Amino acid sequence: MGAGNYTSVTAFIILGLTEDTIVCAILFIVFLGIYVVTLMGNVSIIMLIRSSSQLHTPMYLFLCHLAFVDIGYSSSVTPVMLMGFLRKRTSIPVTGCVAQLCSVVTFGTAECFLLAAMAYDRYVAICFPLLYSIHMSPRVCILLVGSSYLGGCVNAWTFTGCLLNLSFCGPNKVNHFFCDYSPLLKLSCSHDFTSEIIPAISSGSIIVVTVFVISLSYVYILFSILKMHSTEGCHKAFSTCTSHLTAVILFYGTITFIYVMPRSRYSTDQNKVVSVFYTVVIPMLNPLIYSLRNKEVKDTMRKLIVRTH
Repeated sequence: MGAGNYTSVTAFIILGLTEDTIVCAILFIVFLGIYVVTLMGNVSIIMLIRSSSQLHTPMYLFLCHLAFVDIGYSSSVTPVMLMGFLRKRTSIPVTGCVAQLCSVVTFGTAECFLLAAMAYDRYVAICFPLLYSIHMSPRVCILLVGSSYLGGCVNAWTFTGCLLNLSFCGPNKVNHFFCDYSPLLKLSCSHDFTSEIIPAISSGSIIVVTVFVISLSYVYILFSILKMHSTEGCHKAFSTCTSHLTAVILFYGTITFIYVMPRSRYSTDQNKVVSVFYTVVIPMLNPLIYSLRNKEVKDTMRKLIVRTH
């Protein structure tokens, strides 16, 4: 797994989304705006949660880490994409490419586990409200957050380990806007079945486990809500879950398409479009989804604005 695998290729050229100069200029402005909104939105969420004692609960602890993961996720990809719009071709050293892939997989996997932890938190809050402080103690919350980052590192190790075992002895033009695994795999001259199937199994297993946890949590939540006699209680329970469900559907729909489906089933252009959505757009949408649909966040934000004025 040493650097000897890369004797012929020392850098990869990222071809980006398009070579049209006018389109590049337009996309640069659009994605720069998206990146700025992403950073401002997620940093605001983190600062709001940290500054308000009312939001010092397990649910908002997970949301705070989700915002941090979204910043890391977007920052792993968007700056390189923006550079590609300013230059016709962006060159990245092999080590830089490996580091970028590792970062994207780490943050992406951590987001999967955090979304599952948030679903479990809602399940305990709605189904066992009297035991909430016991089941979601600070120790349990730290364990869930730590496991999310650990799972991200383990999955990233799987991807980078497979990548480092490949040899690149010819073409070095990556038909993508970042160093994603699938387009790098196509450039390898030692491509075998295991290097394709192992990352798919690793990602697929994580998706299956986390989706199972989320689905089971919401099945129990649904049964608990149906048993409620209070209309206000039902509305409150639904309102705390809709934001999370929206984020889950958006995120899992795209990553399943990219990392679980066989590589031969979709084109590089489809890969690019879906990748733009889950690496660039979703990190921007998450703070908007959670702030606009969350009464506690909106109330805290209003109080902070009134206090500052």
